[in-house]
Amino acid sequence: MTSAVGTSSQSIAAGGHGPAGPAVAAVAVDEDGNVDAHWGRAQRLAVAEVRDGVLTRWEESDVRWDTLHETDSERAHHARVARYLKQQGVTVVVAFHMGHGMRAVLERMGVTIRLGASGDARHAVLSALGPHAGTSTQGT
Repeated sequence: MTSAVGTSSQSIAAGGHGPAGPAVAAVAVDEDGNVDAHWGRAQRLAVAEVRDGVLTRWEESDVRWDTLHETDSERAHHARVARYLKQQGVTVVVAFHMGHGMRAVLERMGVTIRLGASGDARHAVLSALGPHAGTSTQGT
């Protein structure tokens, strides 16, 4: 299975980590282990750690954002997502697509956003954070 990752809203350090250590990424995953195209309405999320281009940790959790999305305002939902990512120590989000409001929240948090991911979720994370990951400037 193939995966792809396109543009980002912030640059990523080459090698998938900065001087402080490994990158911690979050990606929405479907039941087949592929990138779920619906980041803010994901049922399941994986938190991955990448060090020197190697996947060193992969933990999946049922976040149920698919059903929780409709229970609160958009602002409350974005806050729920932000709290979860902060609790998990996430510094990078790998996603297929993300709405402007969610992107703005994550950018304010200093989270790097890599959009355009598809295919196998593990490969998408490695593609986004590996030593040959592309970068772009903030605000794309």
